[in-house]
Amino acid sequence: MSGSLEVRKFLFTQDDGMSRQGGPSVPAQRSGEPSRISDDQVHRARLAVARSALGTEDCRMLLDMLGLSPGEDGGAPPVQR
Repeated sequence: MSGSLEVRKFLFTQDDGMSRQGGPSVPAQRSGEPSRISDDQVHRARLAVARSALGTEDCRMLLDMLGLSPGEDGGAPPVQR
């Protein structure tokens, strides 16, 4: 076995505690302001969608569903609001 006895005991108690709680817990919802999506990320996402689309209408529909199409006023896409 690798590791010291103290480390193995610690890992055993942590593992035992997790099994009593019913497995790993669900992460909590993030608090504060959500991370901002950069213009570069939107551009790369649009390219990925365009490469995978079957045609122009398919591309337009996918971009709209993902919030990557320009806003109604031509401004920032919904994913950046």
